Amino acid sequence: MKISSYLIGKWQNTDRQDIQFDWLELTFHNPDHEEVEENGRIRRWRWIEEKGRYLRVVVLTDGETVLNSFWDRNFKR
Repeated sequence: MKISSYLIGKWQNTDRQDIQFDWLELTFHNPDHEEVEENGRIRRWRWIEEKGRYLRVVVLTDGETVLNSFWDRNFKR
């Protein structure tokens, strides 16, 4: 798993500082749900019990670089 420079910059935002790297890695490797966008990017979601929320991780088309991650308020299974 690689991390994009875009995501590193986003982690400095106050709304994303509470996303732990372990949760990001867990979602990347063991998502509860996954969808492939038309552009080839991959969306992965995982329920993070400690936060009571779904974490969304967006992976680039190479399948190994995380572009973005954030708490997804609208995700419903």
